[in-house]
Amino acid sequence: MLPAVVKLCCGISYPHIKNIAGLQRTAMAVIGQEITHLQQWGQIENHERQQTGLNHNEAKPKDIKPVPAKEDQLYVQHGQEAMRKALSVLEEKEGWKLEVAESNGDMICSKVIPGGRKVFRLEAVLDASVDELYNILFVRVEEIHQWNPSIQQIKVLKRIGLQTIVIHEVSTGTAGNVIGKRDFLSVRHTCKQRSSVYIGGAAVQLESLPPQAGFVRAEHGPTCIIIQALDEDSTKSRFTWLLNMDVKGWLPKSIVNQALPRVQLDFTRHLRRRLSLG
Repeated sequence: MLPAVVKLCCGISYPHIKNIAGLQRTAMAVIGQEITHLQQWGQIENHERQQTGLNHNEAKPKDIKPVPAKEDQLYVQHGQEAMRKALSVLEEKEGWKLEVAESNGDMICSKVIPGGRKVFRLEAVLDASVDELYNILFVRVEEIHQWNPSIQQIKVLKRIGLQTIVIHEVSTGTAGNVIGKRDFLSVRHTCKQRSSVYIGGAAVQLESLPPQAGFVRAEHGPTCIIIQALDEDSTKSRFTWLLNMDVKGWLPKSIVNQALPRVQLDFTRHLRRRLSLG
């Protein structure tokens, strides 16, 4: 697992990332710590069982410090792998086609990936620091519906440490939303350095939360957001978003491919409005 995860942030050649001095060394340390923690979870669990004579089927005494479940480790690994795959798509230089070029500099390109699905890469510059955007998009993810009318609700179902969350997201059926009501179950994992943040994600399944009546269960991912401080101005950030979505349902692919870039533009417009409020 280690070589694949290290490639996540350290082996990519995406041009925005190459501009940051020392990023590869920092990312290597961060990802290395994540791998060590995942390995230690299993070691601690085995050590406690040996010391107390417990087996897998016996209840643990209350005075034993709980350790993260193996299921949680799988969520972390799933989020890391989603980020690695998404960044791998972004680093590919061939096959990108310009879809939208806005007067404010926002740009969306598309690419068809293996399997025939079209993914969309948005690039924009936002008037906010990396930390501010990280706080809004990851730490305070449950508040996104307050400033993005396309989202009805986002609820964090599980937090694994500070870097991984499992969320349930419900979109609205607004007049301009040709895709209609959808809900999503996904894991999001973040890798944060001094001048950059990566947020990767992908769909997951939970027996406790099957598809909801009145909604189509769509799927994210692998997808990611990259937030980087502009070299010349730390109060502004370069925002790169790879949107990879299977909306499910019976919508023609041509309609979906026209709608998804609009989803990105609308989200960025609402995000700018949120940033303007401070």
